[in-house]
Amino acid sequence: MMKLWMVTSLELAELFVSAMVHLLYAFYIFSTAVAGDISKNVNEYFFKSNVDVNDYDQSQSNVEGLPPIVLVHGIFGFGKGRLGGLSYFAGAEKKDERVLVPDLGSLTSIYDRARELFYYLKGGRVDFGEEHSEACGHSRFGRDYGQGQYPEWDEDHPIHFVGHSAGAQVVRVLQQMLADKAFEGFEETNENWVLSVTSLSGAFNGTTRTYLDGMRTEDGISMKPISLLQLCRIGVIMYDWLDISWLKTYYSFGFDHFNMSWKKTGLRGLVDCLVGNTGPFATGDWILPDLTIQGSTSLNSNLQTFPNTYYFSYATKRTRRIMGMTIPSGVLGIHPMLFLRVFQMSQWRFPQDVSPPYKGYRDEEWQENDGAMNTISMTHPRLPVEHPSRFIRSDSECQTLQPGIWYYKIVEADHITFIVNRERAGVQFDLIYDSIFQRCRKHVFRKIPQTLPNQSPRAPRSPR
Repeated sequence: MMKLWMVTSLELAELFVSAMVHLLYAFYIFSTAVAGDISKNVNEYFFKSNVDVNDYDQSQSNVEGLPPIVLVHGIFGFGKGRLGGLSYFAGAEKKDERVLVPDLGSLTSIYDRARELFYYLKGGRVDFGEEHSEACGHSRFGRDYGQGQYPEWDEDHPIHFVGHSAGAQVVRVLQQMLADKAFEGFEETNENWVLSVTSLSGAFNGTTRTYLDGMRTEDGISMKPISLLQLCRIGVIMYDWLDISWLKTYYSFGFDHFNMSWKKTGLRGLVDCLVGNTGPFATGDWILPDLTIQGSTSLNSNLQTFPNTYYFSYATKRTRRIMGMTIPSGVLGIHPMLFLRVFQMSQWRFPQDVSPPYKGYRDEEWQENDGAMNTISMTHPRLPVEHPSRFIRSDSECQTLQPGIWYYKIVEADHITFIVNRERAGVQFDLIYDSIFQRCRKHVFRKIPQTLPNQSPRAPRSPR
């Protein structure tokens, strides 16, 4: 009895510390965004812009022949237009002339985010699919993206994708949907609409952190009754139910299609969501079940690595092996929000009374991590079957790439080194993103000549 009491006390203390650290970081991000907006508005009020419209038009015309590079954020992330002028990718989008940064649901499922990403690019109203929407208890249709950011998108005008964390898996699911012609009214789609996929700390095979945060190891779907994720669930439900317009314009979890607002459900709707009768947490249509090892394995069973697409992955870690033990590789180099999780993940053991998540599972292989993802999970898709891959030590080994193979490199960094705060990564930030954009522009191409948008690849050029 005494032992049980001590264990429970330690768990509650760890929960309190984790909750406080995450809340403080969220407050830091929010206050930074607000401060940036105030500063920007003051500058715009007192100083008029000197941008020449003709120069802007000229720069736009110079990039029309380039395929866009689309940066896809991860869990709790945000795109352009959210959190004021704050950049999820810490300004990396400014390194190239044609970069798009979509704002997708920060906690919505991989499936829902992939559907949203398609319509963000191609245009039109988001269609989550009749069968999926009915099964998950939400509206079939979502936001209307009008003409889209790249309406000419097709096989002759493919796109480069760069995904951070869960964003990498979103891109893989989108490419599979394109191959399966899963978008009603767009029967001409195929996997070749995607020219390249670059993963930055990508969530390919799940993470043991989900269990530390509160997902049950038994099934990878349900949550423990007392956990960090339960606190998160309550906070998200209250945030969406209160539906404060200016606040949701500033930041959104992406659950509008579940219609949880008090305006639509009233007090009864709030109670139903909180007790688990309705909403994304009741049906499992949110991102955490997709990030467990079981959930990722299930998702991967339907995903392919395609022969005409180029794949590259940066796997991050902040651990090292000493005398057969895995420990954090330092203190100063790890973000305070992640240090505890780096340590806990490096000591992770799957419960002995629970069946392992897959045949051949070994705890030691999952102990190297970056505080959010296990390094083994970030290199390339491995579960349920391993996809073609090649380990590289230097980006120079990728001058001549072959499609259909996951080239991966292991980088010393934690999970958020290359996002939000550019100063943390230092020179490594420029090295990583410069290599990504240079690879997209100089070393990744199809054998057929690249054509301008809205120009047929078979049409002869008019003589000069």
